[in-house]
Amino acid sequence: MADTYSVEVYRELEKTFHQTGLHRPMQPGRYEPGTQLQYDINDVSSTNKGTVRLEIDKFIGGGFAGQVYRVKVLEVQTQAGTIDGIEPGKILAMKILIPPSAFSKFFRNAVHWIGFQGPFQLQVNPAASRAGALWQKFIRRAARLRFGTDRTVVDIYATFVDHTLGSCGELSEWLDGRTWRLEVNDRLDALKAWKKKKPVKTETVGSPEYRSKYEFMHNFVSLLHEMGAYEFARQYEWTTWKSQPNCLKRSDTEGIPTEGLTAVDFRAGLALLPFLPMSPGDVKLIFKGFRRGALVQFDRGSIKRLEEFIAENPQTFSDMHSMLEELKISEKLYRASLVDITHHHFRLLYSPKLWSNIFSSLITGWKVRALIDDRSEQHLRKNFIKTLIFAFLGIIPFIGRFFRRIWGQPYYRKHYGAMFSSWDYLKRAFRGKLIEKIIGWYRAGRLDDQHAISLNKKTWKSIFHIPLSILPIGIHRLLTDFQYLKDRLAFFILRPIRLYFNADMRAQWLRDMVTEGKAKHLLTNEDANVILSQIDEPFIQKYLKSLAVHVCTLPVTQVVSLALAVIYILMHPELPRAQAYAIGFSIVALFQVTPVSPGSLVRGLYVVYLVIRERNFKDYNIAVFLGFFKYIGYLAFPIQMTYRYPALARFMAGHWATDAVHIVPVFGERGALLEHSIFSLFYNLPLTIRRKIKERTEIRSQLQPRYWHVPLYALAGTGLFLFANTIFIQNFETLPVIRDIWPFAILIPLLCGMAVTLGAAGAPLGKRVTGGAASGSLLAILYTLTAAAVIQGNPATVADILLTTAWFVFIFTIVSTIGVIITEINLPGKKVG
Repeated sequence: MADTYSVEVYRELEKTFHQTGLHRPMQPGRYEPGTQLQYDINDVSSTNKGTVRLEIDKFIGGGFAGQVYRVKVLEVQTQAGTIDGIEPGKILAMKILIPPSAFSKFFRNAVHWIGFQGPFQLQVNPAASRAGALWQKFIRRAARLRFGTDRTVVDIYATFVDHTLGSCGELSEWLDGRTWRLEVNDRLDALKAWKKKKPVKTETVGSPEYRSKYEFMHNFVSLLHEMGAYEFARQYEWTTWKSQPNCLKRSDTEGIPTEGLTAVDFRAGLALLPFLPMSPGDVKLIFKGFRRGALVQFDRGSIKRLEEFIAENPQTFSDMHSMLEELKISEKLYRASLVDITHHHFRLLYSPKLWSNIFSSLITGWKVRALIDDRSEQHLRKNFIKTLIFAFLGIIPFIGRFFRRIWGQPYYRKHYGAMFSSWDYLKRAFRGKLIEKIIGWYRAGRLDDQHAISLNKKTWKSIFHIPLSILPIGIHRLLTDFQYLKDRLAFFILRPIRLYFNADMRAQWLRDMVTEGKAKHLLTNEDANVILSQIDEPFIQKYLKSLAVHVCTLPVTQVVSLALAVIYILMHPELPRAQAYAIGFSIVALFQVTPVSPGSLVRGLYVVYLVIRERNFKDYNIAVFLGFFKYIGYLAFPIQMTYRYPALARFMAGHWATDAVHIVPVFGERGALLEHSIFSLFYNLPLTIRRKIKERTEIRSQLQPRYWHVPLYALAGTGLFLFANTIFIQNFETLPVIRDIWPFAILIPLLCGMAVTLGAAGAPLGKRVTGGAASGSLLAILYTLTAAAVIQGNPATVADILLTTAWFVFIFTIVSTIGVIITEINLPGKKVG
């Protein structure tokens, strides 16, 4: 959805559609704030029914499972008494179980069809929707046993059917809450030990919100399994990496990390197929399902186990026996509504009753989706052949939908009849369809207010947008909105140039990032104050200028790759167009995966230019190497700043990495585990390493430095090399080159560097790194010279030996230094517990 979305513009578009005077209703896709709706509702806690009038307050979002709104109750009427939780003036959450996105709906339904051979039941089957709501009631009551309060599960009040969108829905408690905060923590080692259930002092672990959610969700999953809600537990399995946003913290418990956690989502969107795990945790769930006999998993629970759980806790469920009976009936209807060969097996071959239920459910689903009216529903229920034909038409693209519409709904018969008999109505029908497309493009952010209004006035112009609508949103907008193109070019090209030349603008850029970081809890107040106090320092300004240059290099690779692809296609007219375009696409794709790209070359050369101009290698010694590499090169200067400005370096790396992860589909959602992991990697891990190094420095300050072991380890490594190479020399009678012994060329110097730093006693960190590098160089020299000397009749020349030695010195020095760094990073500081 567009960030600057205007409901007023939508209303204007909607008004224009209604002015066309079409016989068919508008297909809204979803609702806008201010829309008033009226539903016949069924109380989840009883058999009470009623009517409720609601007003949409806000569209919260949507995914595979459906779309969520915050609504206000305007009026409610019931058959008997009241419905708990639903009263005039109250704010509720409304979920309609159909995705707002056409692609999400298609993908979800396709996966469900593969798994269960039928339509998505939560959308089209009131019995399935009812069963899910009743399960949630029992889960909420069970949570009281485990956590002492049923506030740990959001309450659900009523179910209904929305014939406009064609879906079942539910009304539940509105929860004012949030996902976790990204907490600053310099004790990730203690947190890791805590997760492994090692004894640690709680006050030394840090990340209280993270730990509270981790414990709550694991305990909640355990509870769901105990009561038989096996497949509902998938919504809260930690290892799926996408379940964390399903658990929110109530706003009225701020300041108390251990309280207020609430499970809010019990409607899965995608079935879990045995050959299509969609997260790391799904692999484990698939095998657990196999043990239960469930090849496909979605939202099935065990009524038998639930009854046993209730019998074990009779006082807790004493007032829910009628709900249990209704759940049994709803579950039976739901499960008998699908072909589901993985559960029904051979019953499909001999059970007429099962097939009767399946076709009855199909008719119910068509009525829910408003594909048929009451009269057509009655005819279909009386005639099995007509039902079979109507179902068959549903699998025929385009023409099948046309015949189903004129068969099932009188207004579509009238609509299509008028289209074939009236040129004026045909034009109005065509205009109405285009307006619906304009609304979809506008909601998605493909059009801004001005272009949506313009197309609304001259609808025929939207024809040119139709072929472009298959492109990504940004590209579609760039090709159709000149002002947007100018703004994007200004942002990516002119803004970095202005940042380079304008010191005040650079300072404000940094202040804005710090403000945003504090608001998102990515930055402590202490670090924020340190960063703001350093803004005017010369080196800060120098680094910010360099960052501006790095931002300028962002589009270089894309421009070069596209230009080369276009040039290749134009220069090879003799090739078939499909082949030429395929090669052009391959050129673009190749540039995306190469470790060094045109953009990274420009970035690296700029750093080299700074080194030469300022005759200053020390302040660019990291960036001058990292800058030449793709992707990681964008972090070259934040990493370079680590020594001189550690607070700023940590913040910028964490800020950019955490922000970038949100572009990852599904797993990059705010509040999901990937977001937390990336933040910890780029912000908390450096803090933890710094803390451990300080603690080790304090301990080592009481010891005498040791360096005499450096040549000894180099000699020991040489001995290992000579022993390992004996077989090679015997077979080939020549000194091996690096590609012949590459595993040893990595492992032995790596171990040598590790051993050097472990044996350095009180030596400072810098000299440990120097000692590790020296041991690698000495190892290379000793090994190559010794190996050449001991081979009788070695045909290698002096030039060959010198060249081999040079290569080994280069490789071994780097690998030994890496061994020192790895060891220093992973060595503990003071005992975490």
